[in-house]
Amino acid sequence: MRLTEFHQLVRQEFGQMRGDALLVDHVLISLGGKTAAEAIEEGQEPRQVWRELCVEFDVPVQRR
Repeated sequence: MRLTEFHQLVRQEFGQMRGDALLVDHVLISLGGKTAAEAIEEGQEPRQVWRELCVEFDVPVQRR
């Protein structure tokens, strides 16, 4: 997954303002206590970060 696709999915699911805030404010324990933005910046694949966000926020399987 490209980073642009990741950002599109986040904004589609959570809205632009909430999605943007979520990426830098919400800590994901499953990603080592990092935010989504930190995890991606440190080399984590966007697809994996997206999956972890979906689990954390109970995104229905058909939208993952």
